[in-house]
Amino acid sequence: MKQRWDIFCNVVDNFGDIGVCWRLARQLTLEHGLAVRLWVDDLASFARIAPDADPVAAQQWLRGVEVCHWQQPFAWIEPADVVIEAFACQLPEAYIAAMAALPQRPVWINLEYLSAENWVTGCHRLPSPHPRLPLVKHFFFPGFVPGTGGLLREQALLPARSAFDNVAQSEFWQRLGVPARRAGELRISLFCYGSAPLRDLFAAWAASIVPVSVLLPVPQGSVVDAVTDFFGVEFSGAGETLQSGQVTVRLIPFLEQTEYDKLLWACDINFVRGEDSFVRAQWAARPFVWQIYPQADNAHQVKLNAFLDLYTAGMPPDMAAAVHALWHSWNGDGQPGNTWPTFAAHQAALTQHGEKWAEQLYRLGDLASNLVRFSRNQI
Repeated sequence: MKQRWDIFCNVVDNFGDIGVCWRLARQLTLEHGLAVRLWVDDLASFARIAPDADPVAAQQWLRGVEVCHWQQPFAWIEPADVVIEAFACQLPEAYIAAMAALPQRPVWINLEYLSAENWVTGCHRLPSPHPRLPLVKHFFFPGFVPGTGGLLREQALLPARSAFDNVAQSEFWQRLGVPARRAGELRISLFCYGSAPLRDLFAAWAASIVPVSVLLPVPQGSVVDAVTDFFGVEFSGAGETLQSGQVTVRLIPFLEQTEYDKLLWACDINFVRGEDSFVRAQWAARPFVWQIYPQADNAHQVKLNAFLDLYTAGMPPDMAAAVHALWHSWNGDGQPGNTWPTFAAHQAALTQHGEKWAEQLYRLGDLASNLVRFSRNQI
């Protein structure tokens, strides 16, 4: 009999948390032969990244995963063998009581947010006994260094990226209705929060005196409003183009996850946000700029700096300074239009660094396999 896993996801960041949980659920099913049940409280957001999903179904099967609508009150069900509480969401009390009533208690794992902070390695896999019930929860931290759980990475991901040659890229762009590259053109993907200082960066791209045009293939979604605000006109639909000076924006359809991966591979520089696209940009091995999820009292700046210190270690000082400057300005500390030119000047070297960084991450193993290995040691 297949080992049963339950993954609970409370959608906060629209696509970040459910993006991670959906990738994890599919990988556990496909590569590890597990029976996975994914509990999601916001099926509408889920359906954006899984177009074949029914946003109102209480239960459905997608790619071998049982997807259930997490509703209140939560009906009694038999708990799985392994229970993943994703991103510190609160399991239903009825479910916790059902776990405690089993003769063989489930392995209960709190899959934490991704962080590069030093304290993570000291907390990874720590047990946390329940204050009243005979249950123990373990904290499991994804991460970038030994002593953490690593990052999500399917077995076929990097081979697929390697096979994504010029012919495959041309077919990809054609499928999205994006014209062939022009000589000297820089292609940039853009995925950010509404707080991003887009106007300043767009103005810099539009007025650039460098003989390089910028093309942004922008998926339909929240970024579109900020883009149209800069141009002063509305998009009418996918395939439309807006242009100002050296910058051109091409509206493309919202992409499901495997297609979004290809967008990251096909672009020269990627602007990403949250957690899911942030991780995929690192596997894409291209220069990238991360907008971290904003937190009260600027607590996110500590996390941003912790990752920057890791990611830029070993870079030449001028390149590291350029990365720090653009990332901080993109996250609200300065004007990205001023810091962009120096960052862009390091594009080739940053691409080489991206390959080395991905190789370094690969040696940690992947998050799904590390979770499976840990859970088996607890049974």
